[in-house]
Parts: sequence; C-alpha cells; structure tokens
Amino acid sequence: MARHLEGKVAAVTGGGRGIGREVAKALARQGAAVVVNDLGVTVAGERETTSPADDVVREIKAEGGTASSNHLDISTPEGGEGLVNQAIKEFGKLDILVNVAGILRDRMIFNMTIEEWDAVIKVHLRGHFCTMRPATAHMRERKFGRIINFSSNAAQGSPGQPNYAAAKAGILGLTYSTANAMQKYGVTCNAIWPGAATRMTDSIPAGRMPGAGLIRSTDAAGTPMDPVNVPPIIVYLCSDEAGEVTGQCFGASGYRITRYTHMKPDRILINNGPWDVEDVFKLFKQTLGVGLEPPRMF
Repeated sequence: MARHLEGKVAAVTGGGRGIGREVAKALARQGAAVVVNDLGVTVAGERETTSPADDVVREIKAEGGTASSNHLDISTPEGGEGLVNQAIKEFGKLDILVNVAGILRDRMIFNMTIEEWDAVIKVHLRGHFCTMRPATAHMRERKFGRIINFSSNAAQGSPGQPNYAAAKAGILGLTYSTANAMQKYGVTCNAIWPGAATRMTDSIPAGRMPGAGLIRSTDAAGTPMDPVNVPPIIVYLCSDEAGEVTGQCFGASGYRITRYTHMKPDRILINNGPWDVEDVFKLFKQTLGVGLEPPRMF
C-alpha cells in the first residue's frame, strides 16, 4: 500500500496525548518524519514532571517510523521557532505543521478571571501564531507547505467556555488569512473541527456539548469517539493530492467527515439612503428578524 507522505517532514504540537498522539503516529505511518511536540501539562496547563512526547516517539520508532521529541512551549516565539528549527536541523526541512496543543480553563463569562482568559488565548491562538510565523517563512522559501490548525465547534458559542470559544473562532480567521496569503507560494492552510473523547472532553460537564461526556477517554478505543478516527482527513490534507484545498474547515468526528461553509450573507435589507432609526424598528421583525436561530453546537 502506498505511503502518501513519504519523504515529508512534519511537526505536531500537543502530539503527546489524545488526538495529537494519533495524528503524529498516522503521519509517521504514512512515511513522514515527525517532530512530536508536547510540553507535558495538565488539561489546565500546569506543568507535569515528564512529557508524553517521548513515549509517542518510542511508539513511532517501534513501528519502524522516524520521529524526535520536542518539549518547548509553543505559546512563546522562542518555542515556535525552536520547533521549526529542530525539524529543519534534524530532517532538513519542514513540510507539514499540525497545531493541536491546547488547554482549558472553563468558567462562565461573568465569573472568568483575566488570568483564565489569557492562559487559554495564549496557548491556543497565540500558540498557533508562534509556530505558523516561522513555518510560513520557511515554507514560502521552499514553495511548499501544509498547515493544519485545530479549531473547534466551540467557536459557534460553547457556553462556559468564552476564552476557548474566542480562541477557536480566532484560529479560523487566522487560518483563512494565512490561506489567502500563502496560496501563491504553494502553501495550504486548513482547519479541523475534531470530535473525540480526550482528557479535555472528560472535563466538560454532561449536556454542555453534544456527545461530550458520553464516553470517557479511557473507554473510547474502538468506538466512534476514538481519537484514531480524526487523522485520516488530516493525512489527505497534508498530501500532494490536496494542493488545491486551502482555506477550508473540515469536521472529523466518529465515522463522519464534514465540510463546513464559510460565513456568508443570509438576509440583506437595503435602503435608498441613510437609515432612520424608526425605519429599522418598523422593518426589522418582518425582514432581518425572520427565522433567527440561536448559536448551535452541532
């Protein structure tokens, strides 16, 4: 069977556990040399004594693949540059960047502290930028690259996660901007909305998000919520075959792969001149106010 990423070099952030772990292993099985980045933190972002990246590298090598571990903090410019530079130094280049790393600090908007806000924005949104800036510079020179960013359906308005929802929505904007800027250099950039049972979903109260909390990460193997179900679309997007696919968002959850549409106008109300406030009051309910739907999490 053909290996679709033979000769490619990839870096995966948050590659030590959950979905990131399965992504790193899938890329390696398809022939890519993989730099597995994981700082080694709890779901809340607190440091642990060891990094699971080392374990994933051992698993990849045991299967005959090529990999090395990276323990840098990708939410810093130094960490992002260090990850890209390690790939170039050890394997000669960087073809693929997959940004998976993330943490949670859940709280209702009226209870959230600025520290909880900043911590999540830093790891998710700033973390994506800190790896993408040096990666795109390198890929632009080589006229080739594949970037996969991890957003979430939380971007549609997950309650109790204003920091996470804002970060994941911001990642979509970053993805689209990068896709538009880098397409002429042969670099694609796409986003994934994953669905799988992980340490992060274990922490979400039942009922907040559809499917979350129904299966624990420890019981997910062999079920639709197994993280192993997420990587196939990522492998495709990282391949030469997907050179024309950019600026898109795909869902990967269970046995379903979904293509999401971009935000586009739904209803438009046009006036012959400047709007008068009273006219808006008069017309809104029978025009722009028809068929309003609340933010949805599916």
